Amino acid sequence: MKTTMLIFTLLFAISQEGDIYKFNLTSIDGDTISLSQFKGKKILLVNTASKCGFTPQYKELEELSKKFKDKLVIIGFPANNFGDQEPGSNDDIKSFCEQNYGVTFLLSEKTDVKGDDIDPLFAYLTQEENPDFTGEIKWNFEKFLIDEKGKLIHRYRSAVSPLSKDITAQL
Repeated sequence: MKTTMLIFTLLFAISQEGDIYKFNLTSIDGDTISLSQFKGKKILLVNTASKCGFTPQYKELEELSKKFKDKLVIIGFPANNFGDQEPGSNDDIKSFCEQNYGVTFLLSEKTDVKGDDIDPLFAYLTQEENPDFTGEIKWNFEKFLIDEKGKLIHRYRSAVSPLSKDITAQL
């Protein structure tokens, strides 16, 4: 009976994990990173751009990253899907982020977050049920908050500040 209960408990725990952990990304430095390595922490995924009106959010993202470093991982996904606002190379983007905003949080390589070439992670995120909304990303700096078990728990439009109570209350 104890063995059966243990198996049931393990199967239930596994079924409660989100699908986010099946995805990998390529960092801006070219390293393959599995999102499964962030199990047990919240993850904030943000599509970013260097020439956007929301670009100053990099500063707040960095501040949020440092403030909640023990329980939150922030990953920026530079994307050139909106108004050609991320035209540079990965090296250009990395340099811009470090020099202008002191970014130390994880950045992926340039990624398509909508359209025919949408990255599978963003295809998943934009359709995943959450209490906010689903559908394609409308602009740069949309945010997806994943809980410690890999489930999408909130989605925020571009105008929501990374340091807003909407986000920090979830951390």
